[in-house]
Amino acid sequence: MIKLYGIPNCDSVKKARGWLGEHGGDYVFHDFKKQGVPSDLLPRWIKTVGLDKLINRKGPTWRKLDAAVQASVVDAASATAVIQANSSVIKRPLVVWADGSVTVGFSEDLFAQQIKQSRPG
Repeated sequence: MIKLYGIPNCDSVKKARGWLGEHGGDYVFHDFKKQGVPSDLLPRWIKTVGLDKLINRKGPTWRKLDAAVQASVVDAASATAVIQANSSVIKRPLVVWADGSVTVGFSEDLFAQQIKQSRPG
């Protein structure tokens, strides 16, 4: 099962959800705003995709953070604290695919490749 993480009003998340719906990608949506960031999964995401990919340092949530808070994000522990307090700093969508791989962001090519890899035969 595909698990898509994000916030419903994000344009990239809307595109990803629409694409999955059109291309037979059965998925479960996890709303960061309503359900929070799963603290048990966050360390794996950080390790798998890295902080540079996971944290959207160009987005409005990051830009609104105090400069000292931004500067404090130097490792997994400090990033975890900031992400837990500000879930919108995560680049979206974050997808955990059926094969367990993790991707960040949306592109039709990436999603098509992931769907193809996750289907048997």
